[in-house]
Amino acid sequence: MVVRLDSAGDVLLAGPAVRAVAAGSSYTAMLCGPRGEPAARLLPGVDEVLVHDAPWVGLDPAPVRRADTDALLGAVAARRFDRALVLASYHQSPLPAALLLKLAGVAWTAADSEYYPGALLDLRHRRAPHRHEAEAALDLAEAAGFALPPGDDGALRIATPPDTTPLTGADPYLVVHPGAAVPARAWSPERAARAAAALDAAGHRVVVTGGPGEKELTAVVAGDWALDLGGRTGLPELAGVLAGAEAVVTGNTGPAHLAAATGTPVACLFAPVVPADRWAPYRVPHVLLGRRDAPCAGTRARTCPVPGHPCLDSLTDAEVTAAVASLLAARGRPERRHAREVR
Repeated sequence: MVVRLDSAGDVLLAGPAVRAVAAGSSYTAMLCGPRGEPAARLLPGVDEVLVHDAPWVGLDPAPVRRADTDALLGAVAARRFDRALVLASYHQSPLPAALLLKLAGVAWTAADSEYYPGALLDLRHRRAPHRHEAEAALDLAEAAGFALPPGDDGALRIATPPDTTPLTGADPYLVVHPGAAVPARAWSPERAARAAAALDAAGHRVVVTGGPGEKELTAVVAGDWALDLGGRTGLPELAGVLAGAEAVVTGNTGPAHLAAATGTPVACLFAPVVPADRWAPYRVPHVLLGRRDAPCAGTRARTCPVPGHPCLDSLTDAEVTAAVASLLAARGRPERRHAREVR
């Protein structure tokens, strides 16, 4: 069993480690939270997905309920897993999950832990400093005796996404994904709308994506210049839209990692509230956009603590369009003007 209990982006970053575990196992399950479940179902190598809304994880954690804990213990015990890897970010503790796994009868458990684990971990691994989250997870898997199979380059990967041409149309396009679960990691709606308009004016066809709760946001950003797909895609369909794009403009959020898993270049709005060396788009061409010296650097703030959100909102249209142009040039894409511009 591989455990990763937080967001969809975190689960996607666990993908290389999951494939290593699957290559050395007869059956591989993933235990994740509700927000990570759709991503877990896209990962190659996963035979089964178990879901637990852990009360020690997330922006709005679930309450502690004995019935939920008992249900998890029963589900894990019934499957008789012989080994488990608990994956957690560098600032999180794996020990609550490790305790529950031991109570469920898992004989051998491994995790990165800076905290004394007592009898909870059979392998207490130490994460290398400043290691990217995807690499740290793979390091743990390798320390536990699991290696990627021959020919696997260790990049992010998902199952083949559906064809979303009926949603996007067949002409080349860019994706702008303006939302994020953590507001500090995204543009303000008005700034995102200006960027989408600037990309349109630069000759790109723009597609704006967002979840069901982001329809108002995507409508503002799409305006009269972009195709609004807000609320029209689940995670598999979003993967298809991102896979078909020439490049994606998004914050440090799940769709940045989903785009990386499809091989699509990313212009990533990276607020310095968390370190880029751990969370940047992994093993895919990308440009990081943002003021790295902003006062919010390293604060882990969820809402921008600085008036005007200068780390991201002060980016100019020229910086955004240049970042996209550099990504397209690296892919050998010619300059083009879409139909809106030549009519």
